[in-house]
Parts: sequence; C-alpha cells; structure tokens
Amino acid sequence: MALVNPINFMRIAQEKGVAIAAFNVHNMETIQAVMEGAAEENSPVIIQTTPGTLKHAGIHNIAAMVKAEAKLYDIPVALHVDHCPSYETIIKCIQYGYTSVMIDSANLPYEENVKMVKKVVELAHFASVFVEAEIGRIGGVEDDMFTHDADAAFTIPEEAKAFAETTGIDSLAIAIGTAHGMYKGEPKLDFERLTAIRKIVGIPLVLHGASGVPDESIREALRRGIVKINIATELKLPMAKAIQECFSKNPNESDPRNYMGAAKLAVKAVVREKIRLCNSSGLAKECR
Repeated sequence: MALVNPINFMRIAQEKGVAIAAFNVHNMETIQAVMEGAAEENSPVIIQTTPGTLKHAGIHNIAAMVKAEAKLYDIPVALHVDHCPSYETIIKCIQYGYTSVMIDSANLPYEENVKMVKKVVELAHFASVFVEAEIGRIGGVEDDMFTHDADAAFTIPEEAKAFAETTGIDSLAIAIGTAHGMYKGEPKLDFERLTAIRKIVGIPLVLHGASGVPDESIREALRRGIVKINIATELKLPMAKAIQECFSKNPNESDPRNYMGAAKLAVKAVVREKIRLCNSSGLAKECR
C-alpha cells in the first residue's frame, strides 16, 4: 500500500481501546524488520524517524526505503518524524512524502508553543498530513535533546484540553511519568492523571518513552485511553546485542548480510511482541 495519513487507523484503535505501535528506525534493516513484523501481525504501523536519524541517513533515503517497503504489504503504514523542533525540517519531510509529523516545541513558554504548533498544523493539514504535538515535558534523552528529571513536567489535564482545541492537532503526547531511554528502576506512571486527561481530551493520546515500561503498565495505559505507543530504545538494544553476539562467535566476520541479518531478526521479534502488547494484531483488515 501507499503510505497513509494515520488518522483513520488511530481513530479505529481509539474506538476499540487498543493502541498503534510506533517504531523508531535508523536504516534499511530496521525498516524491513518493522514492516515484516507488522505484516506478519496484520497490524497498522507507524514508522518513525528522529531528526538525528534524518541527518545520518538523509530524508530522501528514509522516505524512499519506507515507501518501497510499504508497497510490498497490504497493511496501512504511516511515516512520521518524531520530536522535530524545526519547522524547516518538517517542511522537507512533507515534501518527501511523510504522512505524519510531530512538532516538538514543548520547551517553549505555553503561548509560544501554541503559536508554533498552529503554524505547523496549518501547513500539514493543507498537505493532508497528520500532526502530533506535546504538552508537558518528558524526561530523558531523545537524539541530542536532554531533559533532566527535575525539569520534566507532567501534563495538566485542563491545559491539555485547551492546547488540543486551540491548536487543532490530531494527537497529543502527554507526560505522565515516562522518560526517553531505559529506566534505572521501574517507572511509576500517573494513571489517575491519564484518566483525567482522557475524560476531557477527545483526540488520540500518545505515550512516549515506552521502552522499559512493564507490560502491565502498558496494558493499564491502554485501558485508560492511550492510543499510540512509541518504541525506540527497546529496538536498539537487541539489535546491538545480536551484532555483538555475531562477532563474539566469529571475530573475523566481515559480511554485513550476516551480522545485520541477525540484527534484523532480533528487531522483528520485538516488533511483533510490542504489536501484540498493543492488541492491534489483525486490525489492518478493518483499516484498509
């Protein structure tokens, strides 16, 4: 299938009380792993890239590879730029065929954040592109952006409602206790805050920093209204481990098809596991 705006399958997921898994990719093998895993689970999927990955691989290369892979499968696929602070980069992503964008201006004062998000919404919606934005600040490291735990701020329900209505965004990333990267201890999510936000915000809610969050906490987040789960670090770790094990067994290995092939299989296993956790297996047939 051609790449799609995710608004349809996000709304269907919200109606059914399930979530869509969104996976951060970095190269050909991770793109293939996500696509194969989602197709085998017959699930819609969101493929994500950070601005750092775009600098590394090139927007044109990522977009071309994802478009080519999506055509091989009969499942809805959206291509999303994650945590992008640059209006100019978002323009380039849209020009190359991205169907979803996240403008990350949550570090700005509230009114300036609203102004920037509205600017992106106007552009993106004109091009039939989905827009995600964030209210509150999620701790941890995303690309070269670091938010210290002391600076992280939980989302205020009433502010989230006003932000969503004023900006016209399609989905809202909220801060309820998750962080980017892996956790030193078990994260404690503020589920009551999530419930309060869900009661007054109608658009799909997004949980960033889901890598390392216990499965039961993810299930509870779904029960309370999360519609999109972001996975990044939990793909990178098994990928690195598979490559390390390949060289450990054969220090003279020189064929990238072998060590990257092992990495791809490791990533695909996690992709299928996370899609099942989100309860979206089989959902593709309802979203075509």
